[in-house]
Amino acid sequence: MSVSDTSARNPSTSGVTLGLANWRQFALLVVINAFVGGMVGIERTVVPLIGSEEFGIASTTLVVSFIVSFGVVKAFANLVSGHLADVWGRKSVLVLGWLVGLPVPFMIIWAPSWGWIVAANALLGVNQGLAWSTTVIMKVDLVGPKSRGLAVGLNEFAGYLAVGVTAFLTGYLASEYGLRPIPIYLGFGYAIVGTMLSILLVRDTRAHVRAEIGDTPQEAAAMSFWEVFALTSFRDRNLFAASQAGLVNNLNDGMSWGIFPLFFAAFGLGIERIGILKAVYPASWGILQIATGPLSDRWGRKGLIVAGMWVQAAALFLVALTREFHSWLIASLLLGLGTAMVYPSLIAAVSDASHASWRARSLSVYRFWRDLGYAIGALSAGVIADLFGMAWAIGTVATLTFVSGLIVALLMRDSPEARRTHARRR
Repeated sequence: MSVSDTSARNPSTSGVTLGLANWRQFALLVVINAFVGGMVGIERTVVPLIGSEEFGIASTTLVVSFIVSFGVVKAFANLVSGHLADVWGRKSVLVLGWLVGLPVPFMIIWAPSWGWIVAANALLGVNQGLAWSTTVIMKVDLVGPKSRGLAVGLNEFAGYLAVGVTAFLTGYLASEYGLRPIPIYLGFGYAIVGTMLSILLVRDTRAHVRAEIGDTPQEAAAMSFWEVFALTSFRDRNLFAASQAGLVNNLNDGMSWGIFPLFFAAFGLGIERIGILKAVYPASWGILQIATGPLSDRWGRKGLIVAGMWVQAAALFLVALTREFHSWLIASLLLGLGTAMVYPSLIAAVSDASHASWRARSLSVYRFWRDLGYAIGALSAGVIADLFGMAWAIGTVATLTFVSGLIVALLMRDSPEARRTHARRR
């Protein structure tokens, strides 16, 4: 049945089309997600250094505690975001995410103790879990099943390019004006503009989901949250493979967020050059997803995921084993390349294996496991760094990343038939 036929039978979807005919709303959501990413970017370079230099925290584990609070809270915000998006509507959840994020820059600037930074990152986790998750869900709703890789690639391109650009700008501003408050001022603009665009211009996309479902058997919609949680977490081999890879991907990102600035500074690198290294990784990750997202639609998800995880592992080993800026710069580029191969392909793989009626919940469960990796990565890397040194922490995470790619290679099925699994199976 075509979308137009479905619309005729269901007045609530009348006039709704799927695909890039929705380019205006799609482009608006790309811009909004750039502001969402910018909120994380204000922290990538300067916040670990605030902990070590302004608050005099010697323990690496304690310094990275702000990432642990961010990761745990974001993971659980992701977990409920899909359900809330189905019940309240996508736009309402997006706006709520922005409202929670508004105090974050103020709290970082005025923080009298490290506990304030940890609390600010808990709010940032809610902001990211609700706002970023919702932009992903809405873009997938708009384009339909044929262009999910493209949709996710553009979404993540905007978000992580903004992370990289902001990390560079905050590093530069910190080298000129100090760690606080000037570099954090960027967050005010991101939060205010993102909130206003979401309130005034975004339209909900639940009608597009109804149009995609069409005459699909309704028993799929009757799946409970816990059934979707179990299916995404371990019952479906594709969804399990994607969920564990997502967790390990963000495990190494959480480690790099907290450990890399301290590791580079320990070898005498200045804040501005640290800012360059911290910017190159997410910026290359963001830009390259313009290509890797659509490529996953053409080539399939599995190959890009496996190769991307192994490129990430090689990059992390290069960081751990070398002591020169140029080697670290190459490693940062490789880490961005590997992550660009993995990130949109994983989200698209989860979308492929999920029915439209519970896709938002399945994506939320996947993002729960993925972003729990921030907390696990930061905490485990901090403990290993305190016990054995930062190079050992980086090397351990590199090994885990390689093993995760091997699990995907062994378990995930990826073919045009596999990508239509649910359409025939449920």
